[in-house]
Amino acid sequence: MRTQPPSEETAAPAKKNFPSSSGQMFQDYFASDRKDTYKKHDLIDARARRLFENTALACSIDAYPFQAPLSSRSGPEVVMDGHKMLMLSSYDYLGLIGDPRVDEAAIEAIRRYGTGTGGVRLLTGTLDLHQEMEQALAEFKGTQSAITFTSGYAANLAVISALFGPADRVIADALSHRSLMDACRLAGVQVQRFEHNSPASLRHELENGPEANRTLIISDGVFSMDGDIGCLPELIALKKEFDCFLLMDESHASGVLGKHGRGTDEHFGVPTDEVDIWTGSLAKGIPASGGFVAVSQRLSIFLQHASAPFIFSGAMAAPVAAAVLATLKILKQEPERVARLQANAIFLREGLQSLGYDTGLSETAVIPVMLHDDTTTALFARKLRDHGILVSPVLFPAVAQGSARLRLCVTAAHTQEHLEFALDVFSKMRSE
Repeated sequence: MRTQPPSEETAAPAKKNFPSSSGQMFQDYFASDRKDTYKKHDLIDARARRLFENTALACSIDAYPFQAPLSSRSGPEVVMDGHKMLMLSSYDYLGLIGDPRVDEAAIEAIRRYGTGTGGVRLLTGTLDLHQEMEQALAEFKGTQSAITFTSGYAANLAVISALFGPADRVIADALSHRSLMDACRLAGVQVQRFEHNSPASLRHELENGPEANRTLIISDGVFSMDGDIGCLPELIALKKEFDCFLLMDESHASGVLGKHGRGTDEHFGVPTDEVDIWTGSLAKGIPASGGFVAVSQRLSIFLQHASAPFIFSGAMAAPVAAAVLATLKILKQEPERVARLQANAIFLREGLQSLGYDTGLSETAVIPVMLHDDTTTALFARKLRDHGILVSPVLFPAVAQGSARLRLCVTAAHTQEHLEFALDVFSKMRSE
């Protein structure tokens, strides 16, 4: 039997609009007379017009779903517009945002190092704390070395643009993250796409692609919009057969997959060094900010002297580095967090399926609810907020047209009561 919904103090009352100051600002803008919006001399050109018009449409039906500000830390429950909400869209997979050990480590780092570093990593911005943290990251991932960047996006830009160029080619999964594709454009490489998670399609591209100096295969460990797992063993086999290199983005796999949360390699039981380049985020399973590249010592030294995001960006702030280090220590001591996360994901996914919802390809803590139509999805998300649940809709162009979905993210901090309440609301929504 599912529990009763939270009390009135916890559940948000019905509202006409999303509680979003950004949404209200956009509503006010589109409600005014903007005859000059698409004048000839306009920074928003025809390519961007569809996105702009979609925003206007969402505002016109009181369904603008983005940038609703929180007034609390992200956790299983958050405060938005003065009301407690059940959060089902947080990347805080291990439930460590606000953990006193992580917070205290960050506070102590501020006392010792301050809030900034005063330089880039290559010059005067490297702290002994950075080196300790990166050594811990390498040990966690099982590589010789790891280096960090100001975001996961920057990490992908850094490694691909530094190592590959126009004479090379990249063969990427059709659903690889946008940052990886932007990195390929920056590098000027030849790009081919293989059908999502299809070794047969990858083989076809390897056999029939253009001539290239070197070939890099790219995949995500966990795909961010669908929650399924990259076919790593098959990718490794094809990499060896065709003498290629392999990059895996672990942004949604670190802290999520494997008994100890070490990622896709631990999940499949394959040696870490079978993959040439591991990248990932420090703002998801690890509750901080930034990104990492875990590679051999040789590659690490090269990237520290050749990757533009490392050389020309201000160094990661000390409290962020301290939070990463503290999290890695906690994860090593408390692997049960990973088990709890995985159990929560199974419970919610199977519960949604039993109610008749299509959860797509999900195998992990990312659980899409496929609704397909953009307007339907945005309105569904609004109704969930009216019931006290915060869920992010994913609309075109973030996904292909006709593939709109709600994207639920489960964490280790969710209780059985939280998840049962969510299922109760989704059950009611079927009949509304």
